[in-house]
Amino acid sequence: MIETTPPPLQGPTSKEKKYDRQLRLWAASGQAALEDAHILLVNSGSGVLGVETLKNLVLPGIGNFTILDSSVVSEADLGINFFLEEDSLGGFRAEHTCKLLKELNPDVQGHFIAEPIESFITKEKPLDPYTLILVAAPIDPEILTKITLHAQATQKPVFYFHNVGFYSHFSIYLSHVFPIVDTHPDSATTSDLRLLKPWPGLLEFMTKKTTDLEQMSDHDHGHIPYVLLILYYLEKWKGDHDGKVPRNYKEKIAFRDQVRQGARTHTAEGGEENYDEAIAAVLKSLNPPSASSAVKEVFKSEECKLLAKDSPSFWVVANAISQFYEERGELPLPGSVPDMKAQSADYIQLQNVYKSKAREDFTDVVSRVRRLEDKLGRTVPVADKEIEAFCKNADHIKLICGRPFHIARAGEKVRWNERAKVAASMLENRESLIHLYIAFLAYDIFTNSHDADALGGAPLAPGEQDLQLDGEKMAGIAYKIVDDLLTEANKFLEGEEYDTVKSRTKQFVEEIVRAGGAELHNIATLSGGLIAQEVIKAVTKQYVPVDNTCMFDGVVSKMEVLRL
Repeated sequence: MIETTPPPLQGPTSKEKKYDRQLRLWAASGQAALEDAHILLVNSGSGVLGVETLKNLVLPGIGNFTILDSSVVSEADLGINFFLEEDSLGGFRAEHTCKLLKELNPDVQGHFIAEPIESFITKEKPLDPYTLILVAAPIDPEILTKITLHAQATQKPVFYFHNVGFYSHFSIYLSHVFPIVDTHPDSATTSDLRLLKPWPGLLEFMTKKTTDLEQMSDHDHGHIPYVLLILYYLEKWKGDHDGKVPRNYKEKIAFRDQVRQGARTHTAEGGEENYDEAIAAVLKSLNPPSASSAVKEVFKSEECKLLAKDSPSFWVVANAISQFYEERGELPLPGSVPDMKAQSADYIQLQNVYKSKAREDFTDVVSRVRRLEDKLGRTVPVADKEIEAFCKNADHIKLICGRPFHIARAGEKVRWNERAKVAASMLENRESLIHLYIAFLAYDIFTNSHDADALGGAPLAPGEQDLQLDGEKMAGIAYKIVDDLLTEANKFLEGEEYDTVKSRTKQFVEEIVRAGGAELHNIATLSGGLIAQEVIKAVTKQYVPVDNTCMFDGVVSKMEVLRL
């Protein structure tokens, strides 16, 4: 007899140990997307928020980053930027911040371009190498326009952000159609048990396990999985109601009472946990397997219906699953089963019943995808793993329709278009941070117009030299933005309502002017974490990113997302 030694257990790699926590968040596929990404930071002003954002991307292992910044390090920079040292004085800020950022993670490649953005942007296809672009305010609106036009043409995300005093803001421009498959929904919403539309295999397993239910021992009776209990009592209910299941709240309550009556109360515990689970699950489980409005939005989109040879694989799979849904009236079964009171052997068998049905549905969708690929003449097939992920998350896919953010120009109205009425209604809410957003729009207009007006040699940032004059000018700009918004929304405010809107907006304007363009490092650090989090969502295409503007008020520690 030959004795064989089992192979040694394979422990986690050094990389898995290093990135253990984040791998639990976005898995190996998300980490791979992160490592394949190349982020460009177009830095300006004090430059603190941009560097803090990169810090929070370097630590989890972004593949490459490039800093575009022609500023020279000054004494003022040393007091606010943790990624500069005294030896950096007189050198290019991009070079020295890049050097210290790379020290945080040797897996990350860092690059810098110490060239003015004005000349860099005129080169041939200067933005092509980058996956995502970060733009720090203030910046010439014409340059920002060129960046967003490039983003529209190449479907690359762009982030535009401010950090002044106690306030920060960032806006995200995603492609017109930005689909997300792995949205990581709450686990409580992901169980799809199909109790109202069971397949033969599930009914057969239920019948096998609930035969002679009344004669079972207390132990066996108290360990029947609650899924099977609900199915058992549903069959009894249908027998008494012409084959119909509970359809409204009143009937579901009556059904729940019927399940409750089946529980044994003479046990040592005074009840049965599996019946308690069944009773609790009745209302949320007795719903038809219908697709959500977000999923139907994906199915109805032109990209899903009008496929082409070069359509992204997402839309090919979406089209196949929409066919599946139209024919069957249900989405592919995810195959997951929630934890429940049961004997291990029974629970494993129940899991296998669901997994087997999920594999059948997956196989059906794969065949539909392959037929579509043949019809379209695609040469590179969609990977099975991608189709499987779509099937598992089909009920929670999300389609974000990206909208260009506001680019404020001196002498031009800020246009709100279809969001005008929504934005105008926000103005009436004194607690809304849309007043801060308007103050930042006024800040942008001020910074790109001050050289052309009567202020003469005024500094770039409002408030650096003349608090009162700059405050009055910036308040006037903000009031005009408010008036134009109300006019565009065809909304009329007067008296106390209008005075309240102006007063709230002026409070933010005065605080921004008082800061004189300065960035507080604690606000930049927190805001950099917020922006980096959204960057990771956009790069990995997991979770649901902010849609599309986020404001932070550090005075009262309040954050608000504005869909503008």
